Amino acid sequence: MKKEQKDFSYYQLKLQEHIEASFPERSGDSKFIQQRARWAANAYEGAFRSGNHINKCNEIADYILYEGLHFSKFDSLFEVLTYEFPDVFDELDFRDFALKVLPLCDEIFGQYELTDDFAYTTDYDLLYTELTGFIAIWIEQNGIR
Repeated sequence: MKKEQKDFSYYQLKLQEHIEASFPERSGDSKFIQQRARWAANAYEGAFRSGNHINKCNEIADYILYEGLHFSKFDSLFEVLTYEFPDVFDELDFRDFALKVLPLCDEIFGQYELTDDFAYTTDYDLLYTELTGFIAIWIEQNGIR
């Protein structure tokens, strides 16, 4: 079995891209990103040395790299904006507006146990509805700018 090289910088870049896309509020947390990347690289190396197939090594490393980073508050908010308010925003404004109001939604998100598989629960529908209502009221009171 030939080893596929997976080093720290590979995992660091992979996690940084994921965080910038789905957890932009954490994009400045370089200590977290570096620590996770190091753990993933070490896990891959350990799994490989233990004789695991490369696919299994990747699976183990990805599990560590993305643990707790599957459900995204930002992605949920972005989804609500794009599906419920498509006529209110230009396509490029969705991300900026989501970043703007994300901190204001902490109280709503705080009412739920946000596990990695939360998006597949019935509570997600309730969260979605609450976010929709919050955004509608916020836009009515403050506008979109």
